[in-house]
Amino acid sequence: MAAEKDQQKDAEPEGLSATTLLPKLIPSGAGREWLERRRATIRPWSSFVDQRRFSRPRNLGELCQRLVRNVEYYQSNYVFVFLGLILYCVVTSPMLLVALAVFFGACYILYLRTLQSKFVLFGREVSPAHQYALAGAVSFPFFWLAGAGSAVFWVLGATLVVIGSHAAFHQMEAVDGEELQMEPV
Repeated sequence: MAAEKDQQKDAEPEGLSATTLLPKLIPSGAGREWLERRRATIRPWSSFVDQRRFSRPRNLGELCQRLVRNVEYYQSNYVFVFLGLILYCVVTSPMLLVALAVFFGACYILYLRTLQSKFVLFGREVSPAHQYALAGAVSFPFFWLAGAGSAVFWVLGATLVVIGSHAAFHQMEAVDGEELQMEPV
């Protein structure tokens, strides 16, 4: 196993790699693989925010076509816009930071406790799923006081506005064969 890691380190170029850029908190598994796939398919940010590429669509058909093509083409960029809006919402809300700290602190305490011995409550062994549900129940009042529900809807609304307006007004590059299509008269 150690030899495999040494071979991987030798195979990686000098500098930053995908494994050093991803947070260490994300365990190797489905979440990390999904995030790596998103990072691999991200489009250049320079073409994503190029102001010369924005214009008003001529009709409803063009608007719908732009929405579909831009969402397909810039899907990974939109995921990172969504994650950025979540991060902005959490950082600008101190009470939400406290609620998240309480939740993750409770999860960490439960994790440490299960490493020592099995967690027993009222004479019954508590499964890990029930333990995390208990952590959620303990931290629920903090999330309620922090206004987590309104934060979720703010993030969803802001995401729809930002992504929807970008997808509607950003012109796509012409694809081969599209230039030869005739416009209806």
